[in-house]
Amino acid sequence: MLSSVLSCGLSGIDGFEVTVEVNLANGMPMFEIVGLPDASVKESRERVRAAIRNSGYAFPAARLTVNLAPADTKKEGPAFDLPIALATLCCLGILPPNALNDLTVFGELSLDGSVRPVRGALPMVISALEREKKHLMLPMENLNEVRCIEGISLYPVETLQAAIRHLTGQLVIQPPEPIPYAQLLHNVEHMEDFKHVKGQSSAKRALEIAAAGGHNVLLIGPPGSGKTLMARCMPSILPDMTFSEALETTRIHSVAGTIPPSGLLTERPFRSPHHTASHASLVGGGNNALPGEISKAHNGILFLDELPEYRRDVLEALRQPLEDGFVTITRVNAQATYPSRFVLIASMNPCPCGNLGSRTQQCRCTPTEIRRYLGRISGPLLDRIDMHIEVESIPAERLADTAESESSASIRARVSAARGIQQKRYESEKGKIRCNAQLAARTLAHACVMTREARELLLLSSDRMKLSNRAYTRILKVARTIADLAGAEEIGAEHISEAVQYRTLDRKYWN
Repeated sequence: MLSSVLSCGLSGIDGFEVTVEVNLANGMPMFEIVGLPDASVKESRERVRAAIRNSGYAFPAARLTVNLAPADTKKEGPAFDLPIALATLCCLGILPPNALNDLTVFGELSLDGSVRPVRGALPMVISALEREKKHLMLPMENLNEVRCIEGISLYPVETLQAAIRHLTGQLVIQPPEPIPYAQLLHNVEHMEDFKHVKGQSSAKRALEIAAAGGHNVLLIGPPGSGKTLMARCMPSILPDMTFSEALETTRIHSVAGTIPPSGLLTERPFRSPHHTASHASLVGGGNNALPGEISKAHNGILFLDELPEYRRDVLEALRQPLEDGFVTITRVNAQATYPSRFVLIASMNPCPCGNLGSRTQQCRCTPTEIRRYLGRISGPLLDRIDMHIEVESIPAERLADTAESESSASIRARVSAARGIQQKRYESEKGKIRCNAQLAARTLAHACVMTREARELLLLSSDRMKLSNRAYTRILKVARTIADLAGAEEIGAEHISEAVQYRTLDRKYWN
C-alpha cells in the first residue's frame, strides 16, 4: 500500500516542497526513513509510532518505508512528523485514499499525539502559496505567525486525532480569515524616549539623519555621556515597517525559532549582543547554518556597545554584510543566505580609561595604549560607518534641568516624512532600494542631484581629506538624507557641509 502527502523543508529563509511517500509492505516489522534525513528526522520514527498508538490506533506490524523526495536534498527538523503519520494512516485505510490530495502538511508530534509548533512556518506557507498550493494543515501554535497571508486556506490542528477527524469528515475545521496587516500594527509605548536625553543636540540630530536614511553611526564619548541611552532611543523614531519588511523580518526570526507568541513581527528589531559574542552568534552558523544577530537585526537596529571590546574577527565579519546587505553562511552540509540590512549603531570610549579629551577628568592612558585601543577598529570597517559622532559629557547643572527635550514622536514625524520621500523616489526599484543608505552606484547620479556649489564643496573636501571612493559616496548619501529632511529636491552646499562634518572624527582619533 502506497500513500503520499506534500510537506515543506527549509533552506535558509526559503521553503521547498517535499513529497512524503509512505509504503506499507509485508515482511519483517521495520520503520525506515530515507531521503537524506538528519538525526531529528530519523527520530520521527519513535514520535510517530507513539503518537499513533496514543491516539487510539494500532501501529502496523509490517515493513514501513518513508521516502522524503527529492532524495538528494538534506531534510532537517521535526516538521515531517505529522505528514508521515497521516500518510501512514492513509496506508492503513483509516483515512480515505484521496484525503491528502491537494493538501500540504507540516508539524511536530508529541508522544501523546499533540501537535507542536515548528521553526520556519512562515517561509513554508509562503513557499506553498508560491507553488499555488491552496490548502495547508499546520500546528495551531504556528497560526498567529501566518494569519496575515492571503490566498491560502489554513487548517490549524492541536492533535493528531483532530487532524484525522477533519480528514474523515467527523470534524470541520474552518480556515480562519486573514488578518489585515494594518490591524496588526499598534501604537507601541517605547521604554526610552529622546525627551529624556539632556542636551546632546548634535548627537540627536545625527541619529535623526541616521534613522531617516538608514545610515550607520559611531558614537565616541566618555562613559556616562548618554551614548547607550540615545542608541536605545533609536527604535522610538524609526517609521513603521511595511508589510513586505514585516514578512522578511518574521521569516528570519521564524527560521531562528525566535518568533513571539503574538506572531508576525511588526516592530523593527533592536539587537544588542554582548561584546563577548562569538563569530557564529553574530554572523550565524552552527551545524544547520542558522541566522545570527546581524540577520535578526534585518530592517532594524544592531547596537554594538563598547565596539573595541569585540573580538577582531567578529568585527571584520561585519564588513561584507554592511556593504552587501546579506550574509552567506557555508558549512560542510549546509549553505544559507540571509538578508542583513540593518542600521549599525556603535559606541566606544575615546581611550581605554574613557577620559581622553574630558574637561573634568584626566586621562591615565599612555599614547601607546590609546593607539592599541583605537587600532582594534580597522580602517575598512570604519570606512563603512557613514557618520562619526563625538558625544560630550553633560554638566551636572544641565542634568538637573527638569525641562524635557524634543520628544521621539516629533522626531519620528520628520523621519517618516523623509522616508516617504525616499519611498516615492525609489518606487521603480520594487523594494531593492528602500532608503538612501542602500543606494547603488547605478542610481547614485540620478538620485543625488547636486547644485554647482555643492559639487565643488564635495570635490574640495574629498581632495583635502583624501577620502576613499567609499567615503565619498557615503557622504553623498548622507547629504541626500539631510536634503530630504529639509524637503529639498537638490543637494545644496549646506547639506554637503553638514554631511562632511560627520566624517572628521576618524581624522582626529585615527590619524
